[in-house]
Amino acid sequence: METAIVLAVAASLCTATASICQRLGAKSSAPAGFDVRLVLRLASQPIWLLGVGSMILGFVFQLTALHFGALALVQPILALELLFVFGYLAVAGRRRVKVKRSDWLAAAAMSAGIGMFLWLASPSGGRLHAPGPLWVLAGLVTLGVVLAAVAVAFGLGNRPGASPSRRAAVLGAATGISWGFVAAIIKELSSHLGDGVGAVFTSWSLYVLVTVGAATMLLASHALAAGPLAASQPGFTILDPLSASLLGVFLFGEHIRTGGMELAGEALALGIIFAGAWTLSHSCLILGEEGYAPCLPDQYQVPAQREQLLERGYQPVGPARNTETGT
Repeated sequence: METAIVLAVAASLCTATASICQRLGAKSSAPAGFDVRLVLRLASQPIWLLGVGSMILGFVFQLTALHFGALALVQPILALELLFVFGYLAVAGRRRVKVKRSDWLAAAAMSAGIGMFLWLASPSGGRLHAPGPLWVLAGLVTLGVVLAAVAVAFGLGNRPGASPSRRAAVLGAATGISWGFVAAIIKELSSHLGDGVGAVFTSWSLYVLVTVGAATMLLASHALAAGPLAASQPGFTILDPLSASLLGVFLFGEHIRTGGMELAGEALALGIIFAGAWTLSHSCLILGEEGYAPCLPDQYQVPAQREQLLERGYQPVGPARNTETGT
């Protein structure tokens, strides 16, 4: 069990590092709309490639941890990724934004909430293969969610898109749901591993995994390029395991605990997650990156306030000056 815990912590640290590196690489490459060539441009940046490598290493650590420990043990530990990311943001950004205690509490609440939910639900059982019609329905629903998120983020027709922080949050949420669908495909593919290499390469799930995984990587790149990491990261960390758990029940017939105490605890955990998300949406780690003056250190507040007034078209406050008399 100790080995599984250490490996799970290493996996969460690697995935947190991946998000940070990819955000640093994509920060200056935010596209005006959805750009299918964004990944190709980012691939020329070493820091972004380092993030991809760290993500792959985290995936290897996660699989190895699941070999030594149960899913109910490993998955809650992976939620530490959110705390690692916010720890970096708090340290790296302390000279540019005011990090408040409520920001830390919100991140801790979301990590604890998802960990608590997964521990209480403890999905188990189920079948090895999901029926084809269920796969089609799950794929269409996931695709619909992603397309709706892209429309909200970048606008539809002549309608303007969302602000940078909201765009990052919406795309981050869609990415988390999409990664959950990828996890379900991996579960389907893993059931063929014991049948030999030939069975793996003749399975439809391998090719769907490559296609959906590449599309999700593109979506994640847009989320990381769109706005603050504090806005996109909760969607990655929270909605990935939640959607994977729901798909496990829907596709593979897995069972979650539904006793009275378990359901009450699961509802409480979800409430903690939503409360943390609401608090985080008002965090200075998000608002400060957009230049919100109260979230900036004192030396940056006056220039930021002046810039906000000019952007909004405010007129100087004071008594009107008579241009004819000069008074």
